[in-house]
Amino acid sequence: MRVVVQNDKYGAYRKQRIHAGIAVLAAAAIASGCADGASTARPAAGQQPREAPGAKVPDKHAAQRARVAAAKRWGLSRVPLTAPPPPAVKPEIRTRAGFEVDGHEEDDLPPVFTTIPTRQKIVFLTIDDGAEKDPAFLRMMRELRVPYTAFLSDYLVKEDYGYFKRMQRAGVSLNNHTLDHPYLPGLSYSRQKRQICGMQNVIEKHYGTRPTLFRPPFGNYNADTLYAAKACGIKYAPLWNEEVFADHWEYREWDRDLHPGDIVLSHFRGKDDWKGTMPDMIRRFLEKVTAKGYAVARLEDYL
Repeated sequence: MRVVVQNDKYGAYRKQRIHAGIAVLAAAAIASGCADGASTARPAAGQQPREAPGAKVPDKHAAQRARVAAAKRWGLSRVPLTAPPPPAVKPEIRTRAGFEVDGHEEDDLPPVFTTIPTRQKIVFLTIDDGAEKDPAFLRMMRELRVPYTAFLSDYLVKEDYGYFKRMQRAGVSLNNHTLDHPYLPGLSYSRQKRQICGMQNVIEKHYGTRPTLFRPPFGNYNADTLYAAKACGIKYAPLWNEEVFADHWEYREWDRDLHPGDIVLSHFRGKDDWKGTMPDMIRRFLEKVTAKGYAVARLEDYL
């Protein structure tokens, strides 16, 4: 816009005022960020607001640096790999061939499986019963950010419900492994149902949820087991393809190796039962899976 200023003392005074006003506006624009095209106005819905002056910008690499430090602190030779995002469409879970019972498919009984169908190099860590309650294990898993799934039996958990509450607060899913860990095929249907539904009630009372995952003790079950589990609200009965201890591994398959989607079993055990501690078991587990290029994923994300 053209500004006309009269050539007199008053005009000169007006010219000085105009120039001063422009300078003030320019300084305000720089201070507010307008000089680089930003605006102090609230952004439209769906847009991210501009960081306030002096705000701390999140460090995208901080989580990885923390994992590196944790791996060193817990004596790992390699940093555990990070699992890929869970699939948008969950895989179809079917009972493993040879693990069926009469009426399995017809009555839509919980599938019994040892591996999640996937081509990604991931495995799933599951830990059973609840005998050992090692605080170092909780710290280790939290610092390393390794996901796992717990299957609990009340006769062991009731010694310290709070330990598993801390586990749950860290994002761990607490699931059903019966009240007393019996050999289920040796029990009647009604007694099996009491063991499974009873543990559902315990977990709901102390942890606020009713699980949909159930693992039969010793991996033993019959048709009554799965009918009872379904009646108690169970949808899946995962078993395992490998088992890891503090000092060795055991395998279901002839090749004695890991496979994409394998479920790995371990137990809440310590030096009273093992040649080592739970952190020792986790070290053995992570050293192998990481060396073979596998990441540890969360089982529930695939069900």
